[in-house]
Amino acid sequence: MTIRILAVALLLPLWLQNANQTPPAEQARMDAQNAALREMVKNAPALPLAQGALPIVAPAQAGWATGMVSWVAADRSGLVYLLQRGEQADPVIVLDRTGRVVRSWGKGLYTTPHAIRIDPQGNVWTTDAASSMVYKFSPEGKTLLQIEVGGQPTPCGAFCSTTDVAFAPDGHVWIADGYRNARILEYSPDGKKLREWGSAGTGPGQFRLPHSIQVDADGLVYVADRENGRIQRFDRDGTFRGEWSQYGKTFGLALDGEAIWLSTIPRGPNSAPGWLLKLNRRTGSLLGYVNSQGNHGMDVMASGDLLLAPGPDLIPQVYRAKP
Repeated sequence: MTIRILAVALLLPLWLQNANQTPPAEQARMDAQNAALREMVKNAPALPLAQGALPIVAPAQAGWATGMVSWVAADRSGLVYLLQRGEQADPVIVLDRTGRVVRSWGKGLYTTPHAIRIDPQGNVWTTDAASSMVYKFSPEGKTLLQIEVGGQPTPCGAFCSTTDVAFAPDGHVWIADGYRNARILEYSPDGKKLREWGSAGTGPGQFRLPHSIQVDADGLVYVADRENGRIQRFDRDGTFRGEWSQYGKTFGLALDGEAIWLSTIPRGPNSAPGWLLKLNRRTGSLLGYVNSQGNHGMDVMASGDLLLAPGPDLIPQVYRAKP
């Protein structure tokens, strides 16, 4: 059965939408960065991955349809978890390998669903970009923990709160609070706030929309500082360890062994086509790329396949090894 994907725009605060507010010197710098990025990708290896729409088989339910899929994740067994914003289906949808919906949940919990992640134990975590709520679920959808991050500025619209969540080797939880705030927070496994750091700006340890976060096996924290066009790296206490500022408008991060994947576009309008870039997580060097469009959240499956949301025409994508 064909699924109708509802076209729901990626709304942004006005201060992010208004390109006319970009100072000429900053625009010139962005243009130079974009030209250098395109040249770098042109000379990098194109990875042997074939792009296609992620199959979604609608359940036998009248009027069922997904809206914009904001983020996508996969567990070790190959189940795919979608977080979507439409009103005609649950926000969290779980698909098997054939695209069949095996379960779903979360209606009434969200204002603006944003990111979904699977922790090392297989639990499901989500963030809400409006309410600043972070939820932990069992794989079956039972609520195990909820964290009310709070601290949103007022007035608070659809995008003023948390963006992403990540997990350290010791089970601690890291949250990026990026829409109108500019901070990183650390929580204990039972949801107790331990620390926060970061401020608004362009210097080391400052952010303009920390949009995605990952923590590697060594405890190094990677933050996609989207509107500053960089990935910043930190020790767990927030000590700045360097940045990679050559990879455009950084949206989503996903660790993959010694690599880290980035969904990115040239700095400028969100609708621009871009790439999924594979980077060496220690040096930041570019290992390869695939072309992509609709970049937002991404994940790497145990099989090595890539997942991207929302994708062209707001349809999630899968990138599989070419035969």
